Amino acid sequence: MAIELQHVDYIYMPKTPFEHQALHDVSLCIEEGSFTAIAGHTGSGKSTLLQQFNGLLQPTKGRVLVDGVDINPKNKKERAEAKQARLKVGMVFQYAEQQLFEETIEADIAFGPRNLGLTEAEVTKRVQEAMKLVHLDYATYRQRSPFALSGGQQRRVAIAGVLALQPEYLVLDEPIAGLDPRGREELVKTIRYLHQKKHVTIIFVSHNMDDIARLADHVLIMNQGQLVCSAAPLAAFADKAMLKAAGLQPPHAMTLLERLAAAGLPVKTDGLTKGDAHQRILAVCREVAQAQKYRKGGC
Repeated sequence: MAIELQHVDYIYMPKTPFEHQALHDVSLCIEEGSFTAIAGHTGSGKSTLLQQFNGLLQPTKGRVLVDGVDINPKNKKERAEAKQARLKVGMVFQYAEQQLFEETIEADIAFGPRNLGLTEAEVTKRVQEAMKLVHLDYATYRQRSPFALSGGQQRRVAIAGVLALQPEYLVLDEPIAGLDPRGREELVKTIRYLHQKKHVTIIFVSHNMDDIARLADHVLIMNQGQLVCSAAPLAAFADKAMLKAAGLQPPHAMTLLERLAAAGLPVKTDGLTKGDAHQRILAVCREVAQAQKYRKGGC
């Protein structure tokens, strides 16, 4: 199962002096179970693209399918099925803590499930499960104000509010932006846990190539409203011309390895993360040490 876009265009304010085409013939597939990152410069079409996934924006042209269901049907008979398909896609916007509004954490997370018409027992169960998923103890935090939490904790509450709707696909728009280092790492751990342990399909937008390199298994790159790359991270970041045209830089670890190789160190340049770079450099150091040991032994 998957989210599919088929030849999608989107035009803001069509047939006016302010007409702007934000998406141009975008076709893509986000497979269930994947961790897909979306990157691109400001104005590249990322946010417009995200809002196609659950029908917040309807394409000017083309189709959006969630698990094979067109979420923008023209036939009234198909609207109920389309509504259920849209509910499979949960959206957490950038600076999600600004979406918090209830007096307590429990009430904020319960808002979505309660509006689905669930019983109070089911609502409470979903709140407890969602808080557990984002590592917030229900008994400790349920009656606290969300506005008394740290930035990272507030983001986790916002994510829990979406998880309480039990989506199969979780869309995160710049979820780590603006957090301090501790908050960033706490949220990264939560997102990894959701993907690896709970098998939630993650769609993750970021300007930070290092975060994309350490988290994603697939990368989509947007440039001026067009999808210019759909590939595994290593293949995407190896295309320097495409990255430059899209206004992006490769991860710092890859840049470091390439500079070392250019300086004459026989190091492999296929590393994307700090851990990869450490292993590549350590491998060369071991080879040098072994060679020196061999020469000394030969003398």
